[in-house]
Amino acid sequence: MNRFWQRLSRRERGLVISTGVILLVFIGKYALVTPFLERRAWVKQQLEIQPQLLTKNLRYMGQKDTMAAGLELARGQIQAQESKLLTGDTLSVSASDLQETVQAMAAREGTQVITTRVLNPEPAGSFSKIGIQLEIGGQIQQVANLIRGIESSPKLLMIDEINVRSLFRPIGFPQPPAAAQAPAQNLRISLMVSGYARSLASSPAKTESQTSNPASE
Repeated sequence: MNRFWQRLSRRERGLVISTGVILLVFIGKYALVTPFLERRAWVKQQLEIQPQLLTKNLRYMGQKDTMAAGLELARGQIQAQESKLLTGDTLSVSASDLQETVQAMAAREGTQVITTRVLNPEPAGSFSKIGIQLEIGGQIQQVANLIRGIESSPKLLMIDEINVRSLFRPIGFPQPPAAAQAPAQNLRISLMVSGYARSLASSPAKTESQTSNPASE
């Protein structure tokens, strides 16, 4: 190394020294200066953010009583809705409660429940949404009263889907046999009605079960 250095002229030695200094400057910049500047910028950013976070936390702490009162109000509203849930210790029993409730409404309005089918329950937080699909026949006013009764039921019931098919036959159009003995029906509707029940992990529901009532067309 000494021989190599001695062979170099004064100019070449100056170039080597200059190159070494430049390399040391670059290494020092990327190894020391750049991390220092980045750390400084991060600290500056944190110093700007922390007062804002402190102000926000103090504001939330000042609203502690209001938030607690709102929580109690929400709990009270949930408890008030408990009576509107479907009854039953299992989801299958709750589905039966829903069937019986809707069928009783249909009978009260004079409509005829032709088929019912229990749908798969859907989880909704700590509750389960239970639905049934019904095919019902009746007159226009009867069907309208039934829909109104479902929506205004003491239980929390909802109509998710409704399909209507008219059975009206114009005057002079051939009537089907036994039409005189059957109750007059000019509408056939398919309803999807749902309600809510408490979720029970150990309570499997009977899903996709179907029952049919004898119908006269």
